[in-house]
Amino acid sequence: MQARRVTLGRVAGVYGVQGWIRVYSYTDPPHNILKYKRWWLSHGEGYETEVLDGRQHGLPVVAQLSNAKGEAITDRDQAALLIGAEIQVEREALPKLRKDQFYWIDLIGLSVENTEGQALGQVRDVTSNGAQDVLVVAGEGERLIPFVRPQIIKSVDLAEKRIVCDWQLDW
Repeated sequence: MQARRVTLGRVAGVYGVQGWIRVYSYTDPPHNILKYKRWWLSHGEGYETEVLDGRQHGLPVVAQLSNAKGEAITDRDQAALLIGAEIQVEREALPKLRKDQFYWIDLIGLSVENTEGQALGQVRDVTSNGAQDVLVVAGEGERLIPFVRPQIIKSVDLAEKRIVCDWQLDW
């Protein structure tokens, strides 16, 4: 079962004195997080907020949000209370993918085995090294397996929760 909401970033700090926040975005490119106008801020109980304004500011993204009452946050101290909150969106708001594409969140937790059927572990995280995505697989130790298809990753079966790759146990 897929989660109803997907985490796309977190509130990293405040920006200026008028209630804006700095956003650490997990989207690629980072400013894509601003395409979603309604966020769920998960910090304590959490609440839905509206993105009133936002832009890329150098490397980080900055945004002005509404509070739980729907009013603009215009005070730095109010914005500071949001630091550390996860930014989530409804899964249905994400773009539909082709059959051969995957969201990283859907790969986390899948079992990984090699083409000989030997278990390598479970996907704990997915990251990027700049050239390609990399699966962080936890098993007997930790393995970093490049997500390169079809050379290394042979198949991904979300229904079976399994990834098959051309990777040896002693690598």
